[in-house]
Amino acid sequence: EATKELAAYSDFRETFRITGLLYKGATSDREEIKEWTEASAYFSKKWWSRPLLIIVPGLNIVLAALGLAGVIPMMWFGLVFGLFVIGSFGLIKPVSNLQRVYDKKLRILSIYAELISLIENWEMNAPLLRHLKAEFGMDGKSTTHILKELSQELDKLNLRNNQLLYVLLEGSMFWQLRQVMRIEQWRHKYGKHLLHWLNVLGDIDALCSLATFAGNHPAYTYPAIADKPFVFLAKEMGHPLMPARQCVTNDADIPSRPFFVIITGANMAGKSTYLRTIGVNYVLACTGCPVCCSSLEIYPAKLVTSLRTSDSLTDNESYFFAELKRLKQIIDRLNKGEKLFIILDEILKGTNSMDKQKGSFALVRQLMELKANGIIATHDLLLGKLIEYFPEEIRNYCFEADITNNELTFSYKLREGVAQNMNACFLMKKMGLIIND
Repeated sequence: EATKELAAYSDFRETFRITGLLYKGATSDREEIKEWTEASAYFSKKWWSRPLLIIVPGLNIVLAALGLAGVIPMMWFGLVFGLFVIGSFGLIKPVSNLQRVYDKKLRILSIYAELISLIENWEMNAPLLRHLKAEFGMDGKSTTHILKELSQELDKLNLRNNQLLYVLLEGSMFWQLRQVMRIEQWRHKYGKHLLHWLNVLGDIDALCSLATFAGNHPAYTYPAIADKPFVFLAKEMGHPLMPARQCVTNDADIPSRPFFVIITGANMAGKSTYLRTIGVNYVLACTGCPVCCSSLEIYPAKLVTSLRTSDSLTDNESYFFAELKRLKQIIDRLNKGEKLFIILDEILKGTNSMDKQKGSFALVRQLMELKANGIIATHDLLLGKLIEYFPEEIRNYCFEADITNNELTFSYKLREGVAQNMNACFLMKKMGLIIND
């Protein structure tokens, strides 16, 4: 619902994006702000700070009053005033160092404040958006107002840069110490909320990105969310990154738990692309995006895949061992009671055919016992026999390669059953390799 609503707010999303681009945030921003908010106050903890803020103006008032009343010469007021100005020189360096830190943090926060202001002033109706918007502000003040208070306090501190004002303000009330302590009080009161506000802002930023994707694909449909596990029912599903004129759509049907679809087929027939098509549409659906389908019903579960496992020379790890580690992670998570949607591409291809078949059969049996759901693509046609052991929980589909007039063609359309045509030998002959039939 949040994605749908923001997709219709193109003006808001464009303004939000352009405002954000005014400051190209660094990855260190969050950590810097975190360290700043958690750092201990420098001046507020000094034993002499608060008494000094009372003594300086108080003594000035008393001496000025006595001088005007003729009790003491006015020179005493001028002498003490001057001593206060001279004494304030000792604060210039530490205050300047703190001011540089505060100015840097304010530059970081200023653009974020503009983004938060956009959110606070925009009417939002989706429950998630209303919830996120309500997270801003505290004590009856908006976050924009709170951040503006910090900006105003820093502006007041900058008055010390004017020499005449410096003398008047420091001599009368120790102005720079007073302002730094006010800023430290602001940080103590609101600093712990800054990270939370930035996290909420990040959530809305992410939703704006999803909404932009939705706005860029008006023909896509939003999924229907099932309330019982497990369902993945897709009609005319295509890959979002495929150009529309080239994209061949297919259906997918996983109606219950446990349930697995076994996909067989020749090289280049479309098995891996089909798995990726299912995976990317599933992720889009689970993040609240529209999907490249005419219709989709899903039950949101955690997606785990084993699609592009690779070996590692540095870790002394073979391809087969890397795949076993990935499969063990899946089994361990299922044993912990997690509800998973599993996509496996050519399992156990790092071992010999006999071992592979035996291991594959055993793995699928274990996945069934653990009430898992998923899709397995394989070149091993014998895995199609698993349906004999699980007639209600397994379905066989395939992508065929057709050879017509000594030319290889692909329809990329999913068909029922186990693949009948293989193309490895045909392709090797076409490429000039010698094959003895």
